[in-house]
Amino acid sequence: MTITLNPASTVMFTGDSITGLWRQDGDDRAAYPLQVAGRWSFEHPDRPLTWLNTGYRGNTTADLEARWQTDVLDARPDVLSILVGINDAGGHTLDPDTPPVSAEEFAATYRRLLTPLTDTRLILVEPFLLPIDGVVEAGGMLIGEQERKQWREDLEPKIGVVRALAREFGAELLEADRLFTELSARRPPEHWAEDGVHPTAAGHSALAEAWLELVA
Repeated sequence: MTITLNPASTVMFTGDSITGLWRQDGDDRAAYPLQVAGRWSFEHPDRPLTWLNTGYRGNTTADLEARWQTDVLDARPDVLSILVGINDAGGHTLDPDTPPVSAEEFAATYRRLLTPLTDTRLILVEPFLLPIDGVVEAGGMLIGEQERKQWREDLEPKIGVVRALAREFGAELLEADRLFTELSARRPPEHWAEDGVHPTAAGHSALAEAWLELVA
């Protein structure tokens, strides 16, 4: 069942750097929320919408909760799209001094975010990690095969949490991890996210296409 975007509705994207568009200096790419807004505005000029983006670099579910009232609830979006989780899983991998976030803690915090949104249509986007090769820099750390394995093991149950919460709250689910797994069978994973986390231009376009399939 898709979400109908009615004229004059407010659509908000929130989450971490993937939504807020982290990129290297000089790198030119448009984040998936901007691509979604552009495509929709071009194809549906009869249904103008207000588009908001409150994604912020490095955010975890706990960070979202800390700014949820002012950045999300006070804006009263009609449709809210959330992509968060990679930092909940990766924080301990990048910095051993950062306490790990259990799947149970992740679920409890995420559920608190969703509970007040009784009149808001929801799109939950799975966090994802692509199986790239080699060593890359992330968060000032060098991430290789062993670190990615640990990261993946931590992320997997959190993806399950997002899927379960989508069912619990009647949200649309964008299966981003599954999407990139399938796409990586056709083109190298680096084509979609050079560091395995932050999408390339092609990766953002893939997310935008998948997001637009959930609305009408």
